[in-house]
Amino acid sequence: MKLCQIAPATLLLVVLATRADTPGTESERVERAVHVCAACHGEGGRSAAAVFPSLAGQAPLYVIAQLKDFRGQVRAETDVQAYMWGVSALLDDSMIQQLADYYAGQTPAPGRAGNPKLVEVGRKIYRDGIPARSVRACASCHGEHAEGASVFPRLAAQHADYVFRQLKVFATRLRPHGILMKNETAQMSEQEMRAVAQYVQSL
Repeated sequence: MKLCQIAPATLLLVVLATRADTPGTESERVERAVHVCAACHGEGGRSAAAVFPSLAGQAPLYVIAQLKDFRGQVRAETDVQAYMWGVSALLDDSMIQQLADYYAGQTPAPGRAGNPKLVEVGRKIYRDGIPARSVRACASCHGEHAEGASVFPRLAAQHADYVFRQLKVFATRLRPHGILMKNETAQMSEQEMRAVAQYVQSL
């Protein structure tokens, strides 16, 4: 059974091992935290389940910002909100930084082929945007190869279903700090969102 399938209270007891006042070296505490994260996000941050994002190779500033938003209960999720709020509540700034650095240094999983027609539509939107609706090219923030930079996340090889779900979530209050993305996605159809998601998964 995965930790993310356990009752939140039980999971929190596991995560207590990441607190700074817990005996053990700093590296041991990071290792325990990574073990908890791996239950959902996969070994080395390479998630095998589309409901959970891959973290391997992710931009560290983005990871830091998201964990702090979860900790402050500013960001929520459609299905695992209780877990991320609970886990992040027990992470101090130092641990968040070290987790971000750890995942930034992991080798991402390779891209996965998607629907060829959708991938091609997504490629064009990703690189050129949708000028007629003032939708900017995704590459302008996320990088030519969706590698991410600074506070803009890596999207390359991310699960298409996860990316699509997040693009839709920007229209809600679950992602309050995504003002830029709210503006972009407001002008996109669900089919265009799916196409972009399929494209970045293929990279």
